[in-house]
Amino acid sequence: MNLHELKIQSIRDALGISAEQFPRILTFIDFANVDHWFDYDQYDLDGKALLSDQRIALDLQKLKEFLGCFSVDVRFYYGHDPSNSGSMAFNRAAKYIFGKHRVFTKRIQQVRHDLALADSVSNTRLIHSDNQGNFVLIPKCNFDVEISVDALRLDNMYDTICLLSSDADFAALIRYLKKQKKKIILIKGGRIDGSLGKLLDLKIDASQIKSYVVQIKQKPGIKPGSADS
Repeated sequence: MNLHELKIQSIRDALGISAEQFPRILTFIDFANVDHWFDYDQYDLDGKALLSDQRIALDLQKLKEFLGCFSVDVRFYYGHDPSNSGSMAFNRAAKYIFGKHRVFTKRIQQVRHDLALADSVSNTRLIHSDNQGNFVLIPKCNFDVEISVDALRLDNMYDTICLLSSDADFAALIRYLKKQKKKIILIKGGRIDGSLGKLLDLKIDASQIKSYVVQIKQKPGIKPGSADS
């Protein structure tokens, strides 16, 4: 067994993803959900507090390599905003890393949310006004339908589905796949409904994969060693 094979086996053993118990794993990434798993994490990979100018960020290349340790294929779902150069650059990076035929995207919709007098918005620059009153635009781009359809359409490709999400909208899909004798692995951030948890063959918390998929980055706008750090 070479070093690469040892790494794969080490990850499988650490997470309990044995090839015998979980054959042919097809992985679906609901990235809009995954992207915020470590937003409030204040500790580095050694468990030490981050410096004030540091933050935890998901590393797409590390995520791809991690999932490749146990998946026959990985599919990545995330929205894009054509008017935002950063969004489009991220989309191109995802296609480069995961493969352009493995990244599925659609335009982010801006959904109007009317504000009542009692509503509080910390950033007043986000507030818009018209003859109907004040409102904010909330970006919306769910992929639960697309992921569910693909999971059903590709059911001959896998015996085990691995879903990276905490979205309760996938409960119906999971229940159906269990009836079809599929194994279910859920990698999630935060809590999930107890009844849903009972349907899972393996539940993995985001904290368990942190060391495999994140990097330490500098917060934007702060120079190391500056008065703000």
